Amino acid sequence: MTGINVKRRPVRDWMASSQYWLGCLVVMAGLAMPAVAGAQVAVIANGSPITELDISQRTKLMTTQGAKGVTRQMVIQELIDDRLKIAKARTYGMEISDAEVDAAFQNMAQRQRISPEQFTVMLERGGISANAIKARLRAEMIWSQLVRARFGSALQIGDADIADALKSSNQSDSAVSYTYTLYPITVVIPAGSSAGVIDGKRQIAENLRARFNSCQTGLPLARALRDVAVREPISKNAAELPEPFRELLAKLEVGRLSTPDVTAQGLQMFALCEKKESKSDSPAKRELREKLFTSRYQAESKKFLDEIRKTAMIEYK
Repeated sequence: MTGINVKRRPVRDWMASSQYWLGCLVVMAGLAMPAVAGAQVAVIANGSPITELDISQRTKLMTTQGAKGVTRQMVIQELIDDRLKIAKARTYGMEISDAEVDAAFQNMAQRQRISPEQFTVMLERGGISANAIKARLRAEMIWSQLVRARFGSALQIGDADIADALKSSNQSDSAVSYTYTLYPITVVIPAGSSAGVIDGKRQIAENLRARFNSCQTGLPLARALRDVAVREPISKNAAELPEPFRELLAKLEVGRLSTPDVTAQGLQMFALCEKKESKSDSPAKRELREKLFTSRYQAESKKFLDEIRKTAMIEYK
């Protein structure tokens, strides 16, 4: 256990690497599934049982993730690996609380714009238990913490690594990065409003945009309007923003409002109040840094798991 920093990482960090199969789960919602298998123990991995129910549930998950040619042994091996990851992390005193797992599950539901309860019902209609997903979340979250703690220095990507990668691929990164100061402004639309009310609110938003010529005069104007909320400013580097929004801000003049987007609260706009050149990574460098990190993480993760498998006690029933 010597030399391992067990500092916790936020749930959202893990979620960034797990979004790839979230959308696939939704496809299962409308499919009729047969009753799950019984809870008979099929394998014991380092003293932790794997049941036929576990295998049945994981098979459905792997299928929704787009895995090709899923076999029973493939499913069992993935479940064994999950057990080994959790057990190894616990030897270093690492645990993932139920609250953290629930938060990750809630994050998945929110990305579908539904509640965790609605997400659970939707999954159950497709024959997938919320507990099966949470078991998978727990294993991946704790494994991510362990690998990052054990191989932290080896996973770091420095500026020299970026420069070498750009040079080896004959790329250059001369783009300037910017940091934006933004004020979120929302024209509030009550839930269940009629089409006429919504059209009226949209007209208010467009009128505000037309009159908004600077943040000095525009923000007080927006605050004085009824049913218009002006939130505290946020500062974001271009590399932190989704590409469509980044492109929008690149074309928007300082002191102006962005076009309104429909949200759960109403019509949201952003006042661009400051745009400064930044020494932070440009979007291209940020993308390359994340790519290099992922490659190193996967390599170290694979080697570490292979070592753990060599000493594992696996008993097939």
